[in-house]
Amino acid sequence: MSTLIPEAAARIQQWLAGPYDEETKQAIRALEAAGAHNELNDAFYRTLEFGTGGLRGTMGVGTNRMNIYTVGAATQGLANYMNKAFAGQQCSVVIGHDSRNNSSLFAKITANVFSANGIKVYLFSELRPTPQVSFTIRKLGAQGGVVLTASHNPKEYNGYKAYWADGGQLIPPHDKNVIAEVEAIRSIADVRFEPVAENIVLLGPEADEAYLDYIQSLSISKEAIARQHDVKIVYSSIHGTGITLVPQVLKRFGFTEVHVVEAQATPDGNFPTVVYPNPEEHEAMTLALHQAQAIEADLVMATDPDSDRVGIGLKGPSGQWELLNGNQTAALLFYYMLEAWKAAGKLTGKEMIVKTIVTSDILNKMAADYGVACYDTLTGFKYIAGVMADKEGKETFICGGEESYGYLVGDQVRDKDAVCSCAMIAEMVAFAKDKGLSLFDFLTEIYKKYNYYKEGLVSITKKGMNGAKEIQAMMAELRANPPAQIAGSKTVQMLDYQQLLATNLLTGAQQSMAFEKSNVLQFVTEDGTKVSARPSGTEPKIKFYVSVNTPLATASDFETTGALLDAKISAVKADLGLA
Repeated sequence: MSTLIPEAAARIQQWLAGPYDEETKQAIRALEAAGAHNELNDAFYRTLEFGTGGLRGTMGVGTNRMNIYTVGAATQGLANYMNKAFAGQQCSVVIGHDSRNNSSLFAKITANVFSANGIKVYLFSELRPTPQVSFTIRKLGAQGGVVLTASHNPKEYNGYKAYWADGGQLIPPHDKNVIAEVEAIRSIADVRFEPVAENIVLLGPEADEAYLDYIQSLSISKEAIARQHDVKIVYSSIHGTGITLVPQVLKRFGFTEVHVVEAQATPDGNFPTVVYPNPEEHEAMTLALHQAQAIEADLVMATDPDSDRVGIGLKGPSGQWELLNGNQTAALLFYYMLEAWKAAGKLTGKEMIVKTIVTSDILNKMAADYGVACYDTLTGFKYIAGVMADKEGKETFICGGEESYGYLVGDQVRDKDAVCSCAMIAEMVAFAKDKGLSLFDFLTEIYKKYNYYKEGLVSITKKGMNGAKEIQAMMAELRANPPAQIAGSKTVQMLDYQQLLATNLLTGAQQSMAFEKSNVLQFVTEDGTKVSARPSGTEPKIKFYVSVNTPLATASDFETTGALLDAKISAVKADLGLA
């Protein structure tokens, strides 16, 4: 029979004796009466960690859960830091939330605590996409913001994403400084929950108009849309925030055949039609794909609950609908943006694109071909936003993206933006169709020009107390003994982002790397295969990203070449013991 561990028992007694609401105390007592010690241990064995991106966890009572008290403490710590960082000026924040259960409640608590700390709050009165919060921070000149969302996690989760004055998520030194302030909150009595009503302003339609006007201003191929306005688009919001703005922005761009998946159109934190509300999952897009097949659509798109990620599908050469991975969508969108900017005479030699180190190198090839700088960052969109901030006023940002389905066009949002991406992807389809090309044709055109790139991902979880140690041992072994060859090709380079060294494995020559330190290793072979190893910072998990490529002679070779690349990915996994 399980028992309460001392740490959990002590925190439970603090909650039962402290200034917590009676409903919360009754929920704890009910768990005690039921002998649910495992659940109580998990809920109270630690305090939910405020990481560099904020909070994320399952909802419920306890110090290790998302609830009004953990949200209140996080907000008090963030408010304390903001009032120090912007001493002598009136601080303001923008707060938004997604469709998840309790998101609106947590947004209200967040607004109350900020207002009680003398910070002006601009609160979205209804659910809205995460990127709109980033845009509105910049538009209103706010010093920061918060979005209540757990992105594409299962329905039991919620989260708290913190933003800074540039509209991007927290980066050094602010991330560590905010964490320190949150950890300094020792008692719920330190949190000011009582709102100051005059410090809270509700945002309405005017905020939507500003954001939609901005996205509309990014359109490049208006003539192509006018001629191809009737391209058939199937869109699903997967019960999330996208339904509030994506259909609107597509209509503003001029598209007249937008078909919403009605069964998934109602915002609902229980996500009743899917297992996971994640457009990376085929299951989550099944309804959209069926609708696309039925109406012979040109494009399928679906956004995650907070509308910062988008997945797309196209009709393949066999006539069947296929989902693209994040690298393929990035390749299509980036190629379109570069081609459209070139056609519009907008390329001056001072433009840039930004991607993460685990995102396909086909983007680097494209950028070089168009005379555009390409900057690689660590994994996480906050690093892309960091490059945008560093280069602001010196180079013009065209677009950025990461393999995990997040993309950004234009520089007035500093996080991945699925609302804008949906509009630009639809424009891309119209642009291609205006040239007599399907989306599949457009993709094969890219592969014929820059090689057919294909990716694989292996995620390994090491559970238990020794899980983290096992993962560190795996990384140490790879550092000490890099593979001499991978899938029959000699390994020529090792990139170590922890030691910030690029090593030529043939000569031993080393060069320093200009990155923030991160426990990531990459291996590159003679034939252009790349393998990246990256442990998770929050879970006992390690991910291996595999990228292979080969020339594509003709579109008719697409399936056979793809099969060869699949076999090569399997060989890479087998060589590294990942199969």
